[in-house]
Amino acid sequence: MKRWLSAVCLAVAVTGVTHAKTFRWASAGDVQTMDPVSQNESFTNAMNSQIYEYLVARDKELDIVPSLATEWTQDGPLKWTFKLRRGVKFHDGRPFTADDVVFSVQRASEKTSQIANYATALGEPKKLDDHTVEFNLKQFNPVLLEHLNAVFIMSKSWCEEHKVTKPQDFTNKEETHAARHTNGTGPYMLVSRQPDVKTVLKRNPNYWGKIEGNLDEVVYLPIINPATRVAALISGEVDFILDPPTHDLERLRQVPNVKVIDGMENRIVFIGMDQGRDELLYSSVKGKNPFKDVRVRRALYQAVDIETIKNKLMNGKAVPTGAVVPSPLGSFNDPEIEKRVPYDLNAAKKLMAEAGYPDGFEITLDCPNNRYINDERICIALANMWAQLKVKVRVNAMPKTTYFPKLEKLDTSMYMLGWGGAVTDPETTFTPVYRNRGPQGQGFYNYGNYKDDELDALAAASTRESDPAKRKSLIKQVFLRHNAHVRHIPLHRQFIPWAARSNVSVVHRADNRLKLYWVTVK
Repeated sequence: MKRWLSAVCLAVAVTGVTHAKTFRWASAGDVQTMDPVSQNESFTNAMNSQIYEYLVARDKELDIVPSLATEWTQDGPLKWTFKLRRGVKFHDGRPFTADDVVFSVQRASEKTSQIANYATALGEPKKLDDHTVEFNLKQFNPVLLEHLNAVFIMSKSWCEEHKVTKPQDFTNKEETHAARHTNGTGPYMLVSRQPDVKTVLKRNPNYWGKIEGNLDEVVYLPIINPATRVAALISGEVDFILDPPTHDLERLRQVPNVKVIDGMENRIVFIGMDQGRDELLYSSVKGKNPFKDVRVRRALYQAVDIETIKNKLMNGKAVPTGAVVPSPLGSFNDPEIEKRVPYDLNAAKKLMAEAGYPDGFEITLDCPNNRYINDERICIALANMWAQLKVKVRVNAMPKTTYFPKLEKLDTSMYMLGWGGAVTDPETTFTPVYRNRGPQGQGFYNYGNYKDDELDALAAASTRESDPAKRKSLIKQVFLRHNAHVRHIPLHRQFIPWAARSNVSVVHRADNRLKLYWVTVK
């Protein structure tokens, strides 16, 4: 506490305004890259969103609000016009103009961008004047504003100067200036970056908007070990942890000067399987692929005792579902879509025998160990459950910085993935996760590389349908076909409680983004 009292007293004495000198926080994993479109990973996006901004932002309730764009109009189904905020400067003093918007959308559409499917859905950006941009769409986009809230705006001249006009190829371990240096318009500026050690930010003194919090300096510390993370919070070494272990929550509620901030996350955790190759990379089965047989996929699904995972591993802090979509709003809370295939070990064994695998097989399950709540423990639990089908699972757990590039190369036979964020509309799940892999980023996260032309056509049709009732019907058809063919094995939507020192005030949003400009330390 002495550190905080001295910092506050110093700020008051010098400026008359209560600013916290330093705010230290931690979670299990680190930012993958500071290039804001190279990796579409939630924590990486969250950190970059302190530095870079979108044309539209989200408020405390996740509603879309103006940001670098102050207003917009829609002239028919295929044209949008945005007025840009005047007087905004990038961190190095360069003025923000329409040229930066056009450039950023085009950059985000490149092959090495992981949000290419969102950026291309915005159509063709066109500068009308320095503070007006027009988007001309090739087809109707029912969630254009949601897609805009995925494209960070960068300085065109800064990118040209530092030879980063294309996003970093993170998958192939490319190093670029934008991977460790930034130049945004946001409320915080990057001071230093030591991957897997420490990232330091400072308050932007020339920020155009209002910073409600009182943080001057922010230090982020990745702490992989859960017990070490909790100990750091209790001792006051850090002021906030994003991912307290679920089994420690009740203990933390009893610790003096510590509080737990409860909340659910818009995130579905599920298992994917290689359904593309004729022979799996990591399996004892040779000459064929058992995951191409829906009976095998359904058997594995039916052998998942989801209530045990919910109650024993997640301490009740999870909502089992049969719908691979982050929020129940995306499935219209439809019980038919949300319904899970029931846990039935005998039925699962029968399906395995019918498929020709009564004695099971060996398979490797790739899993992150620092990305989702209890990710490695869930994978180990699944391995034990599938052992009852005589399926011998080797859990291959690794840090997310190694894990995601592995998946991006489709170097996997079976994998865990979580999908979430602020968007509740299913479009931003369908196009990247459900669809066949395509040239403009469609199906990029279909790491199982299944090809289902009917599912792909239904998802594509729902993307461009302008009639709400017809679109809802198409969306339901997408879900039902996906579920019937068990393209993924859904697990649960996770809760994401945060923990903080009692003198820290934060805004907990369902996208699990800690927004620093709302943080106050008393």
